[in-house]
Amino acid sequence: QLALVESGGDLVQPGGSLRLSCVASGPMKYVTIGWFRQAPGKEREMVSCITARGRITHQAESAKGRFTTYRENDKKTAYLQMNNLNVEDTAVYYCAADGQSTECSAGMPYWGKGTSVTVSS
Repeated sequence: QLALVESGGDLVQPGGSLRLSCVASGPMKYVTIGWFRQAPGKEREMVSCITARGRITHQAESAKGRFTTYRENDKKTAYLQMNNLNVEDTAVYYCAADGQSTECSAGMPYWGKGTSVTVSS
């Protein structure tokens, strides 16, 4: 079992930045981490996926050029740096983990409870 806790969500103005963190309860150097988000009334979508070695295998088109995904395995933490936020980025952001696959999907076995990001003026 691996528990994940997200943090860093907040209310921010358009054009602002946030850094989300995902802290694991145990060693994460062998797990793939996915960032997902779910906006009100919409389906959950994958934002990015990073392998245990730090390779980015997926990034949503809406995130390219604005979001950066990285990790610090020694700190058992993954990050989602979000810049130039807009109102369409308003959502609950989740991290998920899988120790058996280098791919991310909605079927990943371990999920955090999410952190809320609201972009509004």
